[in-house]
Amino acid sequence: MNSKTIAIAILMTGLFFAIFVVAIVGQNPAKDIAQKNNVQEIDGKQIIDLSAKGGYSPRVTIAKAGMETVLRVQTKNTYDCSSAIVIPEINYRSRLTPSGVTEIKIPAQAVGKNIRGFCAMGMYNFNIQFN
Repeated sequence: MNSKTIAIAILMTGLFFAIFVVAIVGQNPAKDIAQKNNVQEIDGKQIIDLSAKGGYSPRVTIAKAGMETVLRVQTKNTYDCSSAIVIPEINYRSRLTPSGVTEIKIPAQAVGKNIRGFCAMGMYNFNIQFN
């Protein structure tokens, strides 16, 4: 290999490492704490509020099992990858509006079931635990 090829390889490795570090350091441990205060019952339905911008908040939600659930995803000038949401367990994939609220229906889930959602790139995620 010539010196130009080696320099490009070193540069690409450094760039990859920098992106990895930013992704890990950018994770907010406070978002990992399980939340119940973003869940409310309205007219016999369970409503879960989630925000999407630079990831999802809260990242972990505790919800009631056996109830029809609506996930309300709030965006506000969200143009990053968290605006493209994937929830494999319910076969949901969509691009969220940059600002507004998107409602996603989740059928009643059994006790112990976890619903995980991701951004389209898999960089950001959230988890709903049904108890």
